[in-house]
Amino acid sequence: MTPRPSAVAESTEDRIFNALASPVRRKVLGLLRDNGPTPVQDLADHFDMARPSLSEHLRALREAGLVSERKEGRQRFYRLEAVPLAELQDWLHPYERFWRERLNAFGDVLDQMEDE
Repeated sequence: MTPRPSAVAESTEDRIFNALASPVRRKVLGLLRDNGPTPVQDLADHFDMARPSLSEHLRALREAGLVSERKEGRQRFYRLEAVPLAELQDWLHPYERFWRERLNAFGDVLDQMEDE
């Protein structure tokens, strides 16, 4: 059975959302955002966990396409990848617009109530 094209896209989105569900992974993304490409050891210094546990988190981020890995000598550097985050933002945009419109309408109702 051949998967539907939308099922493939959903799988990518699911990996991104699953990766972002972890506070540890979100912190890794924040560190990479703030510091640029970073060696694994420098990332590990920010966490109180065994190195294999951090490696599992980094693997999940790599598989979601949120980070890339580059080997330089004996060190591995991780880098934040913007494309999946931009795709996620595109996916979220209609929901943002929906809620912004609803909240603006609610604000208008509250303003009218104050005037009465």
